[in-house]
Amino acid sequence: MGNISAEASSATLMIDLIISLDGYASAEGWPGWWGLEGPEYLAWLGQEEKKGYTFLMGANTYRLMYGMSEEAAAEDSGFSQNEGASLTGLAAVPKIVFSSTLTAPLAWPNSELVTGDAVEAVNEIKRTRTGPLSTLGSLSLCRSLLAAGLVDRFRVVIFPVITGRTGSERIYDGYPDVSLEMADSRTFDGRIQLLEYVPTVLDGPPGGTQ
Repeated sequence: MGNISAEASSATLMIDLIISLDGYASAEGWPGWWGLEGPEYLAWLGQEEKKGYTFLMGANTYRLMYGMSEEAAAEDSGFSQNEGASLTGLAAVPKIVFSSTLTAPLAWPNSELVTGDAVEAVNEIKRTRTGPLSTLGSLSLCRSLLAAGLVDRFRVVIFPVITGRTGSERIYDGYPDVSLEMADSRTFDGRIQLLEYVPTVLDGPPGGTQ
């Protein structure tokens, strides 16, 4: 997919990923946040929730997260208090769901369905709307938006665990080459590392034959 230059706009888009050190989004049998969330990280999450993000996601992530939020709202859900609060709180957050299989109206409150091409739709959203946009899961959507040159920030929160045997959902498979300019970094609870970059999609290695 070729690059599409995003026009100057008030809306900015961030890819936001939570990963293991070896680049997996989740791992079979492990709890949320790999069981390593701490008070500093959770406090930061609480501050992030106040920034007014609109979350972008695909159909699979919508189905998964909506189901988990419904489960978390039930008694004896099995989620920790922090996980439950994070999941149930998503109902109040504006969400844009890209899918050709789902039908409107969506059951999850504050969810807008877009059935057309996601890259074209996000390009238009960035041009015509205001406020911060952030992805939620949706690895293939993240990959497409990055390859299209629509991403303003690329943020990963790295948890100190290697899940070589149980890891699932490899983050970077199928990505283009991307140069990353550091915009922010910090450490939570002495073990969780946040890295935020300004991404530039490359046609090939810097200095190589283009």
